[in-house]
Amino acid sequence: MPTVSPPPRPAKTLEADHIVLLQQTSTQRKTTTTMASQNGQQRPHQVVGHKSLLQSDALYQYILDTSVLPREPECMKELRQITANDPMNIMSISVDEGQFLNMLLKLTRAKKTMEIGILAMDINRKCYEVGLPTIQKAGVAHKIDFREGPALPVLDQLLQDETNHGSFDFVFVDADKENYVNYHRRLLDLVKVGGLIAYDNTLWSGAVAAPPDAPLPGYLRHYLDFVLLLNQELAADPRIEICQLPVGDGVTLCRRIR
Repeated sequence: MPTVSPPPRPAKTLEADHIVLLQQTSTQRKTTTTMASQNGQQRPHQVVGHKSLLQSDALYQYILDTSVLPREPECMKELRQITANDPMNIMSISVDEGQFLNMLLKLTRAKKTMEIGILAMDINRKCYEVGLPTIQKAGVAHKIDFREGPALPVLDQLLQDETNHGSFDFVFVDADKENYVNYHRRLLDLVKVGGLIAYDNTLWSGAVAAPPDAPLPGYLRHYLDFVLLLNQELAADPRIEICQLPVGDGVTLCRRIR
């Protein structure tokens, strides 16, 4: 299966019975950059911290205090606290996004699921081991099939077994943006008709709506083309229905229909 790589510009509760974890390799504040408008005046373009796209910190905190943190499962609270001071914490999903995924898994009654990203299919087992004590305490370690290594070869290996075709109820992708399109093209053969694929970071701190010459931070600029390419491919794919939500850094749900 061909891979696509456009040139770059210069944690949740476990409800499923079987989870394949494929582990691939502090809330940010908003930063404001400026760009020239059509009339020559400078106008701000706000780059939103990836934990939330809401432009009101007070409103986001209200959501957390009212409906998220009071109902956070104890195992998730413990894991969030463990990873709070980890240098890689910036790559974790927001607590409200975790709540959303938890609800989604329960609504769909997903039994066989997959996660591609940190604390999932990974080239380094360290991240998995950080959460392993909490997983064991929650009594769900027996449900997890951890696969260590780059995600694309592992997905190709899964595809070689025809019993995996159309067998997954739910997949969550939060991994290297360069391969999002390559993941999608493989995952559609693994997810059943009616199953869901959820892609994280599809609004990319709001940068997807920025003009081409907007002065974005380096990491946003570097990966922006890959996120835009994924969004375009999902919008044009007749095999799925999609719904893009401003939860966390943007989550796009894809329901396979054929």
